[in-house]
Amino acid sequence: MDKDRLIGVLLVVVGIIGIIIYGLLLWNPWTGTLYTMTVLAITAFVAVAALLGIVAWIGWTMATTPPPPPIEAEVSSEEKPAEEAKESETKSS
Repeated sequence: MDKDRLIGVLLVVVGIIGIIIYGLLLWNPWTGTLYTMTVLAITAFVAVAALLGIVAWIGWTMATTPPPPPIEAEVSSEEKPAEEAKESETKSS
C-alpha cells in the first residue's frame, strides 16, 4: 500500500473513532447534564475559534500581500514594440 492510501485509511479510522468518542461523551447515561454542557461548550468554542482564525488569516493575507501591477501598463508596454515594428517597416519601404 502506498503512503497516500495509508494516510487516507488512517484518517478514516481516526475520524470514525473520534465520532464514536464524541457521541459517547455527549450521550453517556452515567454522567450528568453539566458534563454534557461542558462538552458542547468546548465544541462550540473550538468551532467559533477555528472560523474566526480563518477569517483573521484571510485578513492578514489581504493586508500584507502587495497589489498586482496594473493590467493597463502591461497592455500598453506590449503595444509599443508592435507600433515600433510597424513604424520601421514603413520607414524601410
